[in-house]
Amino acid sequence: MTAHMASAPALFIGHGSPTNAIEDNRYTRAWRDLAHGFAVPRAILAISAHWYTQGTAVTAMASPRTIHDFGGFPQPLFDVRYPAPGDVSLAQQVRDLLAPVAVSLDESWGLDHGTWSLLIHMYPQAQVPVLQLSIDATQPPLFHYELGKRLRSLRQAGVMIFGNGNVVHNLRLIQWEANAAATPAWATAFNDYVREAVKRGDHAALIDYKAAGDAARMAVPSLEHYLPLLYVAGAAEDDERLAELIDGIELGSISMLSVGAGIRG
Repeated sequence: MTAHMASAPALFIGHGSPTNAIEDNRYTRAWRDLAHGFAVPRAILAISAHWYTQGTAVTAMASPRTIHDFGGFPQPLFDVRYPAPGDVSLAQQVRDLLAPVAVSLDESWGLDHGTWSLLIHMYPQAQVPVLQLSIDATQPPLFHYELGKRLRSLRQAGVMIFGNGNVVHNLRLIQWEANAAATPAWATAFNDYVREAVKRGDHAALIDYKAAGDAARMAVPSLEHYLPLLYVAGAAEDDERLAELIDGIELGSISMLSVGAGIRG
């Protein structure tokens, strides 16, 4: 990793289990490789499934804390710290950029596992400043896509737009058994719906995800893990297609599909 680039990518990464932070598997290796596909960004603005709130906020502290927002996992996962710096001036810029949407400058949140479990593989030295933008649970999908469009200009200033979640995410239907049946048809169908919409550059289909019918209802029982994709789609330029980066469905109901714009190989 060498010089900072003038234009940074927009990425949506399927993060899966928190234990990916401390594992070596095909996804974590892909995340490490992905970071070598573009120059180190000046900063990262993360939109995480795990900061799902009422209203919009952006972290605005010099040293965001590492949040262990989970339970029942091995102690080594709780021992992880990701000491990336923040950037208060960039937080203020984000607030101004998203006006007239009211954006509060938050000094209490930090970096949740949706963000640091990925970045610990992509930037293990934690040298890149990281901010998080919350997801307003009171707003419809189009609102989040439009916010992504307003964030486009940050990419030209070297700020990576970094959505993380899972396009298929139904914890109630996880198949824990080692000899579990094949991936359910509804999970494959919705994952394919998103993949094909990405391939076509059909952002309207991503916004209107319910058009996938019963598969959408099963795959997206709540919106927090899906909406980060819409920020990234919105942050892509009009003449820029999102590219499929990684794919796979784990435990029957967790999609690891990842897409991005601005990857130069």
